[in-house]
Amino acid sequence: MAFFVEVLITGLMVGIMYSLIALGFALIFKASDVFNMAQGAMSLFAGLALVGFIEQYLHLPLWLALLCTVGVMAIWAYLVVFVVLKPLVNRPPLMLFMATFGVMYLMEGIGQSIYGTQAKGLNIGIPDTSFEVGGIFMSTFDLFFAGVAAVLVAALIWFFQKTRNGRALRAVSDDHEAALSVGIPLLKAWYLTWVIAGVVATVAGVAWGSRLGVQFSLSYIAFKALPVLIIGGIDSIPGAIIAGLIVGAGENLGEVFIGPYVGGGIQTFFPYLLALIVLYFKPYGLFGKEIIERV
Repeated sequence: MAFFVEVLITGLMVGIMYSLIALGFALIFKASDVFNMAQGAMSLFAGLALVGFIEQYLHLPLWLALLCTVGVMAIWAYLVVFVVLKPLVNRPPLMLFMATFGVMYLMEGIGQSIYGTQAKGLNIGIPDTSFEVGGIFMSTFDLFFAGVAAVLVAALIWFFQKTRNGRALRAVSDDHEAALSVGIPLLKAWYLTWVIAGVVATVAGVAWGSRLGVQFSLSYIAFKALPVLIIGGIDSIPGAIIAGLIVGAGENLGEVFIGPYVGGGIQTFFPYLLALIVLYFKPYGLFGKEIIERV
């Protein structure tokens, strides 16, 4: 039982990392109906920028490097919204979706030009050591980022529920035309959403970059977050968190307890299999908003 709980906790910690990527998808889609395929590249770019500020170029202290990285992501959000997306307002959603593909490859290309193509280590001073609690081994690194994720989610909930800008973003997500009619500027709401998604991408980039190294395969972690998004509901922020925990725990338990009997590889397909099962019974995800259109 102790081993089962240990595997479960390890899976939940990985699930939190998936949730951070899925959260960025959900935020942007909820506010702008744009499915942002550049979310993984945003996490990669944030990780590269942080490495550049700490080690490669400026050698700044960590707190200042993090602030500068968030500033870079805010500038990038401005460029995406006002240069790429603004001309496509009121165009078919497919055009906006394809535009984010272009943003993804552009970010990867700029990252290669500035920082090179070699994998880079990212050390933020959090030791990846284990300690024992009741016969269960837990990672200091995983617990730290679980706490960071919890604080981030709590801050987002407070922002969307208690602040004027947060309520404006909720209004935009419910009905774009109604929000415009009461004086809420759509592009400003989009920009704010992309900035928030950039902050989330920064946290995800630091977490994954510290664990795996900052390398260009990091941008493809977004594809592991897609099943999380589908399971939780593409427009649900709590769904992204809960589904990430479900996927992380499920794939880890499956790999450890079922993998040896089927030759392994459970982690590769389990999230997508679970997403297909959820879609069969809940087409909008576990927490997604059902859309009923009159035809």
